Amino acid sequence: MESLEARSRDVQERTFCKWLNTKLESNGHPPMTSLVKDLSDGVRLIQLMEIMGDTSLGRYNKAPRMRIQKAENVNKALEFITSRGVKLTNIGPEDIIDGNLKLILGMIWTLILRFTIADISEEGLSAKEGLLLWCQRKTAPYKEVDVQDFSLSWSDGLALCALIHCHRPDLIDYDKLDKTDRHGNTRLAFQVAANHLGIPQLLEVADLCDTARPDERSVMTYIASFFHAFSSMDQAETVSRRVEKFAELMQSVWLSKNDYERRVRALLTAIAEIQAQWAAIKFTGTYADAKANSSDFIAYKQSTKRAWVTEKQDVTTLFGNVQTKLRTYGLREYVPPLGLALTDVDTAWSTLLASEAKKSRAINAQIRQIKEALRKKFAALANDFEQRLHTMSLELAGIEGELEEQQQRVQRLQTRMPVLTDAFAAVASAEAECNAANVDENDYTVFTCQDLEFELELLVQSISKKIAFIDNQIVSRNMTNLTPAQLEQFESTFRYFDRDESNTLNESEMAAALASLGIVYSDEDMDIIYDQLVQDYGAVTFEAFINLLVEITEDQTSPQQLREAFRGIAADKPFVTELDLRIAQLPVAAIEYLRQAMPPVQNSTGDPEYDYEAWLDDVFT
Repeated sequence: MESLEARSRDVQERTFCKWLNTKLESNGHPPMTSLVKDLSDGVRLIQLMEIMGDTSLGRYNKAPRMRIQKAENVNKALEFITSRGVKLTNIGPEDIIDGNLKLILGMIWTLILRFTIADISEEGLSAKEGLLLWCQRKTAPYKEVDVQDFSLSWSDGLALCALIHCHRPDLIDYDKLDKTDRHGNTRLAFQVAANHLGIPQLLEVADLCDTARPDERSVMTYIASFFHAFSSMDQAETVSRRVEKFAELMQSVWLSKNDYERRVRALLTAIAEIQAQWAAIKFTGTYADAKANSSDFIAYKQSTKRAWVTEKQDVTTLFGNVQTKLRTYGLREYVPPLGLALTDVDTAWSTLLASEAKKSRAINAQIRQIKEALRKKFAALANDFEQRLHTMSLELAGIEGELEEQQQRVQRLQTRMPVLTDAFAAVASAEAECNAANVDENDYTVFTCQDLEFELELLVQSISKKIAFIDNQIVSRNMTNLTPAQLEQFESTFRYFDRDESNTLNESEMAAALASLGIVYSDEDMDIIYDQLVQDYGAVTFEAFINLLVEITEDQTSPQQLREAFRGIAADKPFVTELDLRIAQLPVAAIEYLRQAMPPVQNSTGDPEYDYEAWLDDVFT
């Protein structure tokens, strides 16, 4: 027991002496070699108190020879220690003068606690408990280290290496340490601490590795040096981090303010520009122009306006974020440059909404005006055109007198048709404009383009028919060698087979018409006759048809011949049936005509029998 206590005193004396020397040497005083000898005259003790207390103790005996002088020095130092609130127990000037090592070590430990360890604090714990908690926290990530005290927990050097690596991983590669090399790890920690961290080596390797229980006070004194060294480093880092964080904050605020001002300025500029564009637009008076303006306005509201709504909300949020950051750090609130405040944005936005409403009303009014003008334009043209149609129809209906005079008047009407057709084109164009403008209703007229087109076609057909009729009448009038009944029959036959009402017959129509009259030619002969008529008259007109029939009736056909022809077809019956006509191979059109022209009589089976005798009597009478 005595040997362990004695060894602890030796370690403490060496450790405490080294600790005191760090104070003396840093202030230009020579180091001590023995606590008992060097502290006995009180001079070194006063020097240490002036260093630790950062003050002067006044005049003292710098080279005392007499015991009383030494006692005065020691007593001055002890009084200073007591004045600093440090309680000294069972030690007086004589104990230090006489070299009582045990009491001297106790006094120095008290000084170490007061000036080195007492100010250590970690989560509310102070001194020894605070220093132990600090060590535990710093070494917690290292699984081989378990700091539970200031004695055996430090005997393998790993706790010291972990402390250094935790703060300065560049100084020790902890993972590559030989965890079983207690002496090597401890020596490495001492060397790195002394050479790179400015922590003097207060202990020897043997003080930790070669003793059953390392001295707690000596270990605490050494470890406290680590705490202060790293605390200074942490404080420097904290200060740096604080400045860095503040700089980052201010830069972030600066960037946000610049972003806010740039975006607000761009938004306000865009809002002003669009309103200037709207103010500069002049309507051309056409529906296409008004509709284009409407489409552009709708596109603006669906794209540009929505982007602006989003941007307005974003800059409002950005402004709020800037103010929140500044208030969080107690900084002066941000005041945007003149004209870029949120109130300026709100004012510009209200003006934009008013401009939008005005723009919308102007477009809608323009469209209504254009539609109304289109209705009136179409109605005026349609009503005028219908009146002109009505006038010409009345003129056509009122034509009478000599055939040549009627012919001239109808032809004059026909020469006016191109002008009327042009007028209808204007009506159709006006209707197309109305359709393009989606004008469905029109209270200014009851006529549609389709109505007028139908009436125009009727008038054109009526004029053509009138001309054909007059021409045919002139031809008929000049045919003095035909009876009125023949003329009527031939004319009705021509009109029946003139399907397209062109007052001409094509070859098949002419063949059918002749066959209906009982005149049948072979296809070859019909081709020759047709080609000759076209060559002579330009087409098989009514005049050509009548002249052909005159030639035929004069040269070939007489009433008696026709009766004999029908008797041949009827096989001497007084009537002919549809079957008889088909067996005779008459064209279908001729058969159809004869069925309608000849008077029918129903037989016992209900089938019609046609009285050709009565029909011929009627025709040739």
